[in-house]
Amino acid sequence: MKELFDLFWTFCKIGALTFGGGYAMLPLIQREVVENKKWSTEKEILDYYAVGQCTPGVIAVNTATFIGFKLRGIVGGIIATLGVIFPSLIIILIIASFLQNFADMAIVQSAFAGIRVAVVALIITTVIKLLKSSIKDYLGVIIAILTFIISAFLGLSPVYVVIAAGLTGFISKSMGGKR
Repeated sequence: MKELFDLFWTFCKIGALTFGGGYAMLPLIQREVVENKKWSTEKEILDYYAVGQCTPGVIAVNTATFIGFKLRGIVGGIIATLGVIFPSLIIILIIASFLQNFADMAIVQSAFAGIRVAVVALIITTVIKLLKSSIKDYLGVIIAILTFIISAFLGLSPVYVVIAAGLTGFISKSMGGKR
């Protein structure tokens, strides 16, 4: 029971301290789950991020579910998921009840502008960490560059991009690549 409470509370703190969506939560998840709690390894967390990106839903919620499931099965997955979404649910209810009255205030608009900038910085930090631990060879560099170009400029569905990148890595490994 203590481990379930710890799981809930850890993800509740992550959910409460993060603004800007699932990607903004990734640095906190990595720090708490890998560095502080030692519930997962760096490699496992990257795998959770990858699968979480490919499955429907918010990546941070999916990642929390995977970590909870790893630790305590289905109950752990449910508890971790509830922990990460609980703060957002409470915050949304509070904001929805008051925002209509304050949305046009300059200070509120300025606060949201500042939050958006901070979220971008957090996402960039996560991308840099993921790049450092994910790209191991020239094929990885090529896949990363092509994925960026295709996603940013060609508008191809991320589903196709992820499938193509996965197949490329699989074929490379099957043919004796270093990956």
